[in-house]
Amino acid sequence: MSRLPLAFFATAAVFGLGGMLWGIKMGIANDFTLAPAHAHLNLVGWASMGLMGAFYGYVGDRAPTRLGWANYAISTAAVVVMVPALAVLLANGGKLNLGVILGSLLAAVGMALFLASIVTVWLWPRAID
Repeated sequence: MSRLPLAFFATAAVFGLGGMLWGIKMGIANDFTLAPAHAHLNLVGWASMGLMGAFYGYVGDRAPTRLGWANYAISTAAVVVMVPALAVLLANGGKLNLGVILGSLLAAVGMALFLASIVTVWLWPRAID
């Protein structure tokens, strides 16, 4: 397996563990105010990153490498920016902040890059780099 899917899997596992520990903390404290941020960490960080890694691992050397690494960088940045910003938004009574907007846009760009990778593999038998 190449480094690209391993990067996705390792990062997804870090986000997944973080989400689990955060959920345990919320449960112990019986305070679920930040549950939407926790959910975004699990869904965008753990599930989406893991599925992207599975795709890149499955297609192997047919994956568009540069596009895949751009997908990885942007998607990781989306989680790192969006989740803490969303937690701040929730803790401060819903005052929208630039981090939530930026993180959401990064997540959308990351998904668009993932779609572009899928289309590239679908239309061309070998990656174009």
